[in-house]
Amino acid sequence: MGAGPVRAAIQGLGVCIPTPVLTNDDLARMVDTTDEWITARTGIKRRHIASPDQTTSDLAFVAAEQALAASGVPSEDLDLIVVGTATPDMFFPATACLVQDRLGARRAGAFDLLAACSSFVYGLITAAQMIQTGAVRHALVIGAETLSRLIDWEDRRTCVLIGDGAGAAVLGPATNGHGMYSGAVGADGSAGGVLKVTAGGSRMPITREVIEQRLHRAYMDGQAVFKLAVRTIPELIRKTVQRAGWHLSEVDQFVPHQANLRIIESMRDQLGVALERLMVNIQEYGNTSAASVPIALWEAVQSRRITDGDRVVLAAFGGGFTYAACALVWGR
Repeated sequence: MGAGPVRAAIQGLGVCIPTPVLTNDDLARMVDTTDEWITARTGIKRRHIASPDQTTSDLAFVAAEQALAASGVPSEDLDLIVVGTATPDMFFPATACLVQDRLGARRAGAFDLLAACSSFVYGLITAAQMIQTGAVRHALVIGAETLSRLIDWEDRRTCVLIGDGAGAAVLGPATNGHGMYSGAVGADGSAGGVLKVTAGGSRMPITREVIEQRLHRAYMDGQAVFKLAVRTIPELIRKTVQRAGWHLSEVDQFVPHQANLRIIESMRDQLGVALERLMVNIQEYGNTSAASVPIALWEAVQSRRITDGDRVVLAAFGGGFTYAACALVWGR
């Protein structure tokens, strides 16, 4: 019998966290809110906001350089670059193409992937499958956002939640039983209206009237998002773990999307896992959308919550309504 399929492993991680910090007390001077109100409902204490001259591709590029350096893979050896983002520099060319040019990754294919906050995990699964089939050998997957550009800073339902940032992962063929063991993606398009930016596309181009009505800003029905997440994500994780051939008790660390601490706590209760097995950093960064999971994963590795051979599950959900999860054994 021949060898089994080649798995894809994360060979290097990188992040870019903007320097400017916006605390809950800062927000209390902008909208009708308090530190206590935000903390109690979201778990967030502060978030990082991109400088006016920083774009999504700028953050993505810094995270990518770090990930490449950590992996030891030269940029010219990349076969694919995927940028998961809901806030591209422009409609086209793709932000991934801008990053490709700056990295000098001349032979890499490049495209953007839009699944809102699920984009990075969607991208990981896509790239891993391409490595498994032999279509590519090394891929760079980035989750990067400057959602602060889409937020209505007079709407406390959304402005208290959002932060900017980027996280990147270099993937390549796995060895010694490491790598991705399963992945699952899904969507419920009927719930697309609960989290959206109405204007700016072909349905409703930007006009003076659109701007006056603030339809070019993000809208969210927070209660609806909460209900969708707590109904969907625990079952998605169970399915992903089962597909990997594992039991929930064998997972060393869960790295969920950092949207709201209450959602993470509900997920913990439904899965019956201890809080120390859940990576939580929402208090520092807020919801960074597609950057959320890679930033949390990077922190978990840096702090040695995740070490070589650990079984790890990544899970995310976002506007669309999209959701995705993957199970991997950490290490190269």
